[in-house]
Amino acid sequence: MYRKRQSLCVAIALLPLAAACGSSIRTQAPKVTPITAPAPRVAASPPAVTPDVVQQPPAEDPVLALIAEPQRGFAAGQRELKLGHVEAPRQAFNRSVELLLESPYGGRTEPRIREHFDRLVDRISTYELKAIAQGDGFTEKRYEPASLDDLLALSTTVEPLTSSALKDMVQLDLLTAGHDIPIPLNQRVLAYIELFQGRLHDFIEEGMKRGSKYLPMIQNVFRAEGLPLDLAYVPLIESAFKPNALSKASAKGVWQFMKGTALENGLRHNWYIDERSDPEKATVAAANYLKTLANLFDGDWHLALASYNGGPGRLQKAIKRVGQNDFWKLAEAPRVLPRETRDYVPMILAAIVIARNPAQYGFEFEPEEQAAFETVTLPRPVDLRRIAEWSGTTIDEIQALNPELRRWTTPVRDAQYELKVPAGTSENITRRLDELGDIELVSLKWYTVKRGQTLPVIARALRVSKADLAEANEIRVNAPLTSGQKLLVPREAGVLMAARSERAVPVTESRATVAQVSDLARPTTPSGRVKATYQVRKGDTLSSIARLYETTVASLRAWNPRIPGSRLTAGQRLTVFMIATSSATR
Repeated sequence: MYRKRQSLCVAIALLPLAAACGSSIRTQAPKVTPITAPAPRVAASPPAVTPDVVQQPPAEDPVLALIAEPQRGFAAGQRELKLGHVEAPRQAFNRSVELLLESPYGGRTEPRIREHFDRLVDRISTYELKAIAQGDGFTEKRYEPASLDDLLALSTTVEPLTSSALKDMVQLDLLTAGHDIPIPLNQRVLAYIELFQGRLHDFIEEGMKRGSKYLPMIQNVFRAEGLPLDLAYVPLIESAFKPNALSKASAKGVWQFMKGTALENGLRHNWYIDERSDPEKATVAAANYLKTLANLFDGDWHLALASYNGGPGRLQKAIKRVGQNDFWKLAEAPRVLPRETRDYVPMILAAIVIARNPAQYGFEFEPEEQAAFETVTLPRPVDLRRIAEWSGTTIDEIQALNPELRRWTTPVRDAQYELKVPAGTSENITRRLDELGDIELVSLKWYTVKRGQTLPVIARALRVSKADLAEANEIRVNAPLTSGQKLLVPREAGVLMAARSERAVPVTESRATVAQVSDLARPTTPSGRVKATYQVRKGDTLSSIARLYETTVASLRAWNPRIPGSRLTAGQRLTVFMIATSSATR
């Protein structure tokens, strides 16, 4: 068989060459007797191939062609989910199921389609539940480690300065730079300058590059408040200018505020918002706090910076104990100040020296620009994934523009929340909000308090943290509740994934379409759910009903095989399987 195919391939391969000149084949032709009149030259032909040998392409399998289309839709939904979108993947997934349900075969008549349909429904259910669990609007975003923790850990290995050339360079720099905070030319400051030039070069350079987009704003705020502009470089050590930096002590943001200090200086904090992560709002608060510390220590910025790290009360006690109001003398006294506070001030001063003149100390980077944005006023809570989709960007970019938001949902009780969106997108977002009217734009679940219930009891029954339940509703854990009171329930990823249904391996024999699709409701009914009937209301969609009953569109379709397409009519009755403990009723 191999030889036969090989000879055929060789013959076909030689065909273009023979047609072009005929030389290679003509040399092998039989010798002929010459004639007086020259005969026309005819190119030799390759061995003839009979028509019945030509392989006709097989007829396209309509079932495989049908299966390929929803698979492409499923892949498109996956891509949209990776961007953090919510509506586009839902539409893509729903359309994938509809293509099979609306085909001439139905969803489960043909064995291969039935197997693909079952697998598709399972995969979509898993993806939708996973997407909700990862970002149902209530999962808190992840934070980055604060740089100060790592720097303080390294401070124990800092060696005294050995380079006299560096000392001479810094001395000349201090004479010409015109710093508005005193920079002493001592061994502690010089040792940190050398460390930042050496082992920590890349870390400091990345921090300066990141901070370049915030510096103009910080300097404008400090200039308006009459503060030294050198203080604008404090975040280089505190957080490396990361808005989402979180320290081991729970200090947060570019300026690493503790929660109590942040509240004292006008920063808002609740279950949805933490303004410590907003660089501009936190800078205004930092300016206010630094002015307070400077006044407390008579304008001594070394003491003010030490108290910014260790707290003003500790500095005041140290001054009283030693009888000195000079930071460097306090730092030399044994067991008066914590080691991290003793190291903090020279680190800040070394960072200021380098940041004021980075090229001289071997640093080179391209400054970053602040992303252009517009502001949209939201009259009700919105899932940030919708905003990302409407603005044609990713959830990451929306979060980067609004770092104060702790979750993927804007504050539920803020009637006029100002959200930053990419430049040029506010008009489209406003239009989409108007088009959707009163339709819920965030996945919410409410619980109605029953007589005699307390918040800890409800939290235990709903399997959520009592602290989260209290904070989400802006009440105390021990606050008295009244019968009929509505509580917003923050979902947990584990609860959602526990509700995922497991489907048995699909059978291969063919069955009647309607009967088999009806049977689909049985294996997809998770334990802990009870059958109920839902009457469709005006404005309802399969997606909104799926969210209400904490299930998926694919499951709704499986439970209601006679749903025509994706359009619902008011008064239509749907079979649903609701969680037994759920209060999702209207």
